[in-house]
Amino acid sequence: MGDVDRIERCFSSFKIIPINDDTLHSEGTGLKEIESWLPITESRKGNAYTAAFHLFSSAVGTPALVLPFAFTSLGWSWGIVVLIVIFAWRLYTMWLLVHLHEMVNGTRYSRYLQLAIVAFGEKLGKCLSIFPTMYLSGGTCVMSIIAGGRTLQLFYNTICENDQHCLHKSLSGAQWFLVFVCLAILIAQFFPNLNSLAWVSFVGSILGVTYFTMLWALSIVKGRPNGVTYNPSNNVTTTMAQFRAVLNGIAVVAIAFRGHNLVLEIQGTLPSNPKHPTKTRMWRGVMASYSFVAMCVFPLAIGGYWAYGNMMPGNGIMGAIAKYHQESTPKWLIGTIYMMIVIQCLCSFQIYAMPVFDNLERIYVSRHLKACPRWVRSCIKLFFGGLTYFISVAFPFLGSLAAFVGGIALPLSLVYPCFMWISINKPQRNSLMYCLNMFLGCLGILISVVQVAGALWNLVVDKLDTNFFNP
Repeated sequence: MGDVDRIERCFSSFKIIPINDDTLHSEGTGLKEIESWLPITESRKGNAYTAAFHLFSSAVGTPALVLPFAFTSLGWSWGIVVLIVIFAWRLYTMWLLVHLHEMVNGTRYSRYLQLAIVAFGEKLGKCLSIFPTMYLSGGTCVMSIIAGGRTLQLFYNTICENDQHCLHKSLSGAQWFLVFVCLAILIAQFFPNLNSLAWVSFVGSILGVTYFTMLWALSIVKGRPNGVTYNPSNNVTTTMAQFRAVLNGIAVVAIAFRGHNLVLEIQGTLPSNPKHPTKTRMWRGVMASYSFVAMCVFPLAIGGYWAYGNMMPGNGIMGAIAKYHQESTPKWLIGTIYMMIVIQCLCSFQIYAMPVFDNLERIYVSRHLKACPRWVRSCIKLFFGGLTYFISVAFPFLGSLAAFVGGIALPLSLVYPCFMWISINKPQRNSLMYCLNMFLGCLGILISVVQVAGALWNLVVDKLDTNFFNP
């Protein structure tokens, strides 16, 4: 309980920094100086380009590779409709967050938790947002380890091809996870703050666009296997099974997009003053990044479903290519795609780990009222790497729980921004913005509840394989 109390006090120590904070000081230590010690706000020299790189690198990842599988239960029409609606909804709530960043008296909210506390009050704000933000940060890092480690193993097996002696020397699953996390923490040591990760996010963005394009293009070029159909009812035998499949398809689309828990943090890296607020540059970055997101996910979802139809396996388009085109695809091409996925996972790990580093360093700063020495930062990163590695090895089946936990965290993206806008901006009751945000917020809650219930239903029916400590 002592550790919990200390963490609670740490969250209670949030200081909201006004834009013109050059002259704002507390008794003793300046508030601007405190913010300058923490990784999220240590450097405010970003621009629309770096924001776009961060946003794209955080928004697109391996969960989106499963999008074609969602169409097997939703079908062509509803699959496209659900994909467009979720994409537009998330883009709208991102617009809300961007404009809420410094809406009240020029005050900057550079962390999602800060904005939640201002909108909902201290106790409710923490209750609603601490778990989702920490899960989406730490949980995404764990999923990056699992995906990256397994892809490293696939890359090794591809290089070995049919050489049994080479395959026999392959590392175990836990060892591949360790290789990945060691690389991730080694990279993290060279980047002290979020803004310094701009080049990492740039590399992750380029590789993300490249391998997404290669995957859907390769699926279309290879052509459709014999027996491809597009009728969702062919995969199920009962009405209840069809309803459960539809819920699962909606969940796959909902969790394919991510990154809302990092929007305010990324915007916090941009310089600002009363005459030039950050919202204009940040929104340009959002539009640029989401244009590329759309160029990646829509062709992959539609092209992947066209190529494989109801024959699409549950592990997504990579599984389909391996299943139907493994022998006819050059090994160097498959190996290149695997390596791109690994590097993109490494880049994604960095940006999602930064809010966790920020919170851990806040504990040190709040106690000692000075910046973390380099060795303390290194120890924090090593501790976090060890913790995420342990979780990934202990719970390698976390990917099977993505729909369930993603449903719990879904309000962070679809619900809270709508209610934050109403609470902070206070639009006139029955006005367009009031009605729109109230409707979307309530609908988002309903979708979240249905998704969690559907995910639990699937886990019970499919009998989750809890392979603890056996990656």
